Amino acid sequence: MPSASRTASTTDTPAANGTAAGGTKRGRPGYDQQSVLRIAVDVFNRHGYDATSMGILAENLGISKSAIYHHVPSKGDLLKLALDHALGGLEAILEQPEATSGAADARLEFVLRQTVAVLVERLPFVTLLLRLRGNTEIERDALERRRTFDHKVAGLISAARDEGSLRADIDPRTVSRLLFGMINSIVEWYKPGGSLSPEKLADDVITVAFDGLHSKG
Repeated sequence: MPSASRTASTTDTPAANGTAAGGTKRGRPGYDQQSVLRIAVDVFNRHGYDATSMGILAENLGISKSAIYHHVPSKGDLLKLALDHALGGLEAILEQPEATSGAADARLEFVLRQTVAVLVERLPFVTLLLRLRGNTEIERDALERRRTFDHKVAGLISAARDEGSLRADIDPRTVSRLLFGMINSIVEWYKPGGSLSPEKLADDVITVAFDGLHSKG
């Protein structure tokens, strides 16, 4: 299954190539910004962003707190880089031709498949996104971007219902919440590299979402 453009690699962010937003290379020998970000996201997910101090980050990185500032200006900048990586992958899905043209139900299926793909490929980053509490401006901005994505998917559900390809007795917003409740739960139990491949996982999500659990015949 092809992944959405810009969804399969971490090399599409400033954090991935060790550059700051202005193009200036950051970091010190032995660590680049991407390495710091990857470890920081793991620590945020284990301890919670609010409970993670720069001291805890430094301990997990094996460097001093002052050394972290050679890579990023603040803990908040690490959070923003991580959330941009998660949200950028999701937002890119809606820009693909398969999501913008054709029958609404086919577009919806494409978006759901690619959402699963992004979630699996960027699992720690999406996990962090889904656990936000909205306590900071960075978090609130990310949550607003996530709501915008969800609303666009709800629009696809509504369009498919109007076309007659989806049942009309359930509100599209309810359908959207149920679909994303199922998809978002993947971060809590899915283990990359196990017997369940990302492609089979996406197939299973689509089967349950569009066909239900009743056996045919």
